[in-house]
Amino acid sequence: MNIPSYPHPIIAREGWPFVAGIVLVSILVSFWSGLASIPFWLLSIFVLQFFRDPVRSAPDGERIVLSPADGRIVAVEEVRDPYAERDAIKISVFMNVFNVHSNRAPVKGSVQAINYFAGQFFNASLDKASLENERNAMILHTAQGHVVTSVQVAGLVAKRILCYAKPGDQLYAGQRYGFIRFGSRVDVYLPLGSRPRVAIGDKVQATSTVLAELLPLDAGPNE
Repeated sequence: MNIPSYPHPIIAREGWPFVAGIVLVSILVSFWSGLASIPFWLLSIFVLQFFRDPVRSAPDGERIVLSPADGRIVAVEEVRDPYAERDAIKISVFMNVFNVHSNRAPVKGSVQAINYFAGQFFNASLDKASLENERNAMILHTAQGHVVTSVQVAGLVAKRILCYAKPGDQLYAGQRYGFIRFGSRVDVYLPLGSRPRVAIGDKVQATSTVLAELLPLDAGPNE
C-alpha cells in the first residue's frame, strides 16, 4: 500500500513545497534588505514547525485507542456515529496551528470504508464542525471485532484533507495515514461502553496518548 510509514522525514512531505517557497522568498528578500527579511524568516520558522512530523512511540495494550492527532480534547460524549450508523462515544481532538498535523491510526485494524464529505470551514473547535465542515471518515475494524471511526475534519483555515488509506488496507496502531493542512480536528467514534482516559481540556499527542480503552466484546458496559 502507499501509506507513508516510519521512518519518514522529520518535516512532512506535504509541507515541502510550502517550506521551499517561503525559504526561497526569505533568501531573495535578504539580498534586498536584511531588516525587511525578518518577517519572512519568522514565517519560515512558523511553516517549519507546522509541518514537523516527529516519530512517536505507542504504549502497549491490545484494546487501547491512541490519539490520532496532537491537540486538545474538546468533546467526550455519547452521540450518533453517522458513518457507521450506531450509537457511540465520540472523543474529539482540536488541533491549532502550532500542533503537529500528521494523523495516525487510533487502533490496529482493517479499513472497511473511506468516505469524503464536502462542507463548510467553521472553526474546528465548535461542535457543529463535526457534521458541517469538510471531512473524511475512515471506518476501522479491529481483530477483536470492534468498530472505530476516525474522522478528519477541516477547520477555519484548513483547505485540504489528505488521506492515504483505502478500503482493504491493514493499519497498525499509530500508523501515519493522513494530514490536514492548518487548523482542524479529528473525531474518534468508539463502541458504547469504551472507557475514556481523557477529559475535556486535556492536551494529547498523536500515537503516544491513550484516549480510551475498548471493552472485550463479551463484557457488558459495567464490567
